[in-house]
Amino acid sequence: MDIQEIVQRVVDEVKRNMNSPKNDIDQNKEETIYFPEERIKGVDKPHNAASIERAQSITPARIGIGRTGTRMLTTSYLQFLIDHAAAQDAVLRDVSDDFLQNMGLHKLETRANDMKSYLMDLDAGRKLSDEAIKYLEKNGEKGKDVQIIVCDGLSSSAVEANVVDLLPALIQGLKLKNISVAKPFFIKRARVWVQDEVAAIVNCDLVISLIGERPGLNTDESLSAYMIYRPTEKTVEADRTVISNIHKDGLTSVEAGAYLSDLIEQMLRAKCSGVTFARQRNVNM
Repeated sequence: MDIQEIVQRVVDEVKRNMNSPKNDIDQNKEETIYFPEERIKGVDKPHNAASIERAQSITPARIGIGRTGTRMLTTSYLQFLIDHAAAQDAVLRDVSDDFLQNMGLHKLETRANDMKSYLMDLDAGRKLSDEAIKYLEKNGEKGKDVQIIVCDGLSSSAVEANVVDLLPALIQGLKLKNISVAKPFFIKRARVWVQDEVAAIVNCDLVISLIGERPGLNTDESLSAYMIYRPTEKTVEADRTVISNIHKDGLTSVEAGAYLSDLIEQMLRAKCSGVTFARQRNVNM
């Protein structure tokens, strides 16, 4: 049997396998792949294992993952790819309509019509669409102490992971302090400064934006809370107070809700936010 005949037999065998009913079933069958979530300790026979464990306990960075030859271990490399994919999904995926409906959040949009314009044109995410302006002018609750807005920002995953617990805790904390709260709503493809336009329309004392942070390779679920007292056209970044790293391995959602309500109460009393509020707070401590 010559080489050409052997090759032809192999080709025929592959074709038969590809066309078999069993193969069709296997192709349509979904396979669940289980991957370890615990941190990898890949250094083989370390000189100081305690120092590696101590370093891993205080940072989410990829420390002590080991190597094989000149490259990282396969498990570490696969975890890197998984984390990278999760970060991309967090930016590009929308917050689901079912989630917004379950949370009772009406959806508004900015002037960023798509993700490309949102990422490339900063001003587009800082301004409400004409439809959103008309909705707020007609339906927004005016003259309240606090207006809460939820924004996808750069991570829809952060919104879905944290707002479920954070929003009720925040609202409850404010109401227990006799602080009036307007009905929260959601703004798609929003940047922080959109809160200034919202505050002007609803005439609130303080507006707080719960917005998804830029995802990294350690977590794609980190949320920030930006607060500002009575913003104007002269408002700058230093006028805003921000609490960041709200996620399960940072400041947890429920803790954040309680802490933010205390912080907002202090800002309303001081009638300021940002650097001015921080200075007053330090003087009074």
